[in-house]
Amino acid sequence: METMRIAVIGAGGRMGRNLIRAIGESDAAELSGALEREGAEEIGADCGMLAGLKSNGVTVSASMDEAFAGADAILDFTAPAATVAVAGYAAENGIAHIIGTTGLSDGDGEAIAAAAEKTAIVRSGNMSMGVILLSVLVEQAARALEAADWDIEVLEMHHRHKVDAPSGTALLLGAAAAKGRGIDLEKNSVRVRDGHTGARETGSIGFATLRGGSVVGDHSVLYAGPGERVTLSHHAEDRMIFARGAVKAALWAKGRAPGLYSMHDVLGLAR
Repeated sequence: METMRIAVIGAGGRMGRNLIRAIGESDAAELSGALEREGAEEIGADCGMLAGLKSNGVTVSASMDEAFAGADAILDFTAPAATVAVAGYAAENGIAHIIGTTGLSDGDGEAIAAAAEKTAIVRSGNMSMGVILLSVLVEQAARALEAADWDIEVLEMHHRHKVDAPSGTALLLGAAAAKGRGIDLEKNSVRVRDGHTGARETGSIGFATLRGGSVVGDHSVLYAGPGERVTLSHHAEDRMIFARGAVKAALWAKGRAPGLYSMHDVLGLAR
């Protein structure tokens, strides 16, 4: 079987290096190129050695034309502006784009959706197999537990360097709960509580955000009912779970028709 050629954007970052390792682990994929921002100290570095592996002869470039030459897919866990730019490039060149970037605005989402009209894009706030399964359970529980009696709270904690809040995973889980309830998350979420807030509004979905230390990612969805609580949780211990999920998504996207897909599609859990 011909191996899939995969490029990585943000190769010098923590996730970029993990993505390089995950590609190296796969018998079905090979690293074809790597991109970093202009002026980054990693430009010209050997990707294998950058990721703590043996030299693989693939060097980091600041040029999309060089980094993405011959690529079948691009793995992207970077920043919104970079992701939107790469989405446009991938669309024009027929390259599958796997997006794990969080903190994207509605406008960014519209740009990505437009790009998906020309190429296959898999976008997810989290690419861990466990989190995607958790989201299915969260939706089922929200559907089963009546809003009049059961309050829903999403609690998340990440390392001190994370710049967006709530996390993309928290929003993914909140969206799953909202889907189970048949409501719009944006109109029913509470993301800040401070001062005299009054009683909790029935049917709302609350978010609590913690930041500190080196936590990779902890997420819990709490259902608080009369006299009892149910908690569904996921604890990430290694960023490689996200990287391996991204490689799985890229392999799934190979030869796929243009469209905007999710990890639920990749795992056959979409309805």
